[in-house]
Amino acid sequence: MRWTVHSERVVHDTPWVRLRALDVEQPDGTRTDYHVVRLRDVAVTAAVDGERRVLMMWRHRFVTDTWAWELPMGLVEDGERPARAAARELEEETGWRAGTVRELVRAEPAAGITDARHFVFRTDDAVRVGEPTERNESDRLEWIPLSRIGAMIARREIVSSATLVGVMALLLDLSPAAD
Repeated sequence: MRWTVHSERVVHDTPWVRLRALDVEQPDGTRTDYHVVRLRDVAVTAAVDGERRVLMMWRHRFVTDTWAWELPMGLVEDGERPARAAARELEEETGWRAGTVRELVRAEPAAGITDARHFVFRTDDAVRVGEPTERNESDRLEWIPLSRIGAMIARREIVSSATLVGVMALLLDLSPAAD
């Protein structure tokens, strides 16, 4: 069943968050206001090495006051392709440059209230090119064996939805270049 959007108005607008009020008609004919958060897309990179390890960042998220492991990720800039954004963020946040990147999965983390898309990519040929240029992203980097990922999720050491989707897709990846 499809909803009809009759109009959309700005409630709040910043470079990070855009809150909109939509006049919608539900399939049963009911019309109502519905609030939507419009966010920019996110690009994520799972860098995997020859030892079946994934490069992760230990970081603090102040909004939830949570420490956890995450994959390198960031916003897709205007006019930028998600694959390019994923490679850029990997290098800025870790100092590792992706050779080739291929899409693992695309997710819509809260499609009922936001239009954000998360694009998760995999690279198997990243090379170290220097120190991270983004100094505010993480406390440390670590190559984590894929065999440890399930237990880390169970212990809530991985909680970011983009990272969860990424590592789960990585573990399920059955392509020829996969583990």
